[in-house]
Amino acid sequence: MRILIATDAWRPQINGVVHSLEQMSIAARTQGVEIDFLTPQGFHTVPMPTYPEVRLALASWGAVARRIEATRPDHIHIATEGPIGFAARHYCKANKRVFTTSYHTRFPEYVAQRVPIPERWSYAALRRFHAPAAVVMVPTPTIRDELTQRGFARVKVWSRGVDHLTFRPRDTSVLDFPRPIFLCVGRVAVEKNLGAFLSLKLPGSKVIVGDGPARASLEQKYPHVHFLGARSGEILAQTYASADVFVFPSRTDTFGIVLIEALASGVPVAAYPVAGPLDVIGTSDAGVLSEDLGAACLAALQIPRAAARQHSLQFTWSESARQFLGNVVQGREQHIVLARELEPLA
Repeated sequence: MRILIATDAWRPQINGVVHSLEQMSIAARTQGVEIDFLTPQGFHTVPMPTYPEVRLALASWGAVARRIEATRPDHIHIATEGPIGFAARHYCKANKRVFTTSYHTRFPEYVAQRVPIPERWSYAALRRFHAPAAVVMVPTPTIRDELTQRGFARVKVWSRGVDHLTFRPRDTSVLDFPRPIFLCVGRVAVEKNLGAFLSLKLPGSKVIVGDGPARASLEQKYPHVHFLGARSGEILAQTYASADVFVFPSRTDTFGIVLIEALASGVPVAAYPVAGPLDVIGTSDAGVLSEDLGAACLAALQIPRAAARQHSLQFTWSESARQFLGNVVQGREQHIVLARELEPLA
């Protein structure tokens, strides 16, 4: 099977969506599936409002249609709700092609934090976008249940994985700060709720890895915090393994790949009991979830690093690809059955 994934999120962006698509596609190839990508590359782009590092493609429906037809895919998956995604959706509806979609980001909450637009309006728009899809894929059971309650249909789980060879416990540290070291990795932006972590009275050191629009103001407000900027690859893996606790203050992430990267590195997690941590950590002994984030940070110091690593082993990109492909096949089969049932009514 040849699958085309239409996505507005792509390199040079560094985020969970891009990482998930890239790693899942690599694993899918080992399962006999070829995945191509329809991305903003080759189109003129403009910066996304409030997210200038994200470039939105100025892609006409005709140009997207020509790219799809040149690829000749057996199936089309629409990963994002941007210009590329809308154009691919239009093509599929116009040509009566079965397609699946995925929901990665809580844009209604992100938008509401920046402009006075009610979340229900944004969710209504998203519901309309995903309504024709044979399957809407989400990263966790918690998000599946939330969207189902909001009126989304045919919602299935597509989980995420981690590279256990790169992200692993290390014998040496690359962080020379007073211990214990509390680490947070991710985009430095308002929706990540970093102030909830940075304002805590904790022993040792607080470290932020990542960049974003809120970095300058947070550095000024919290001069005692170590802001290291964006890191990737081996140095990022070493940084994870050098921490004592990974702190995840976000209340709006749909999964949080950084959670399983930290766990794979042998670092226990402290987080709020919300979507993402609830599904990744749950009731395991790999982290502490509490509305008292400071207490969770201190309690996580008592968790053995081996417990964190062991819990991470269930999250693999091979399993992620298996779930993705299973959703595609199931969605296509259900669509065929429904079409046959409706034939006598046509």
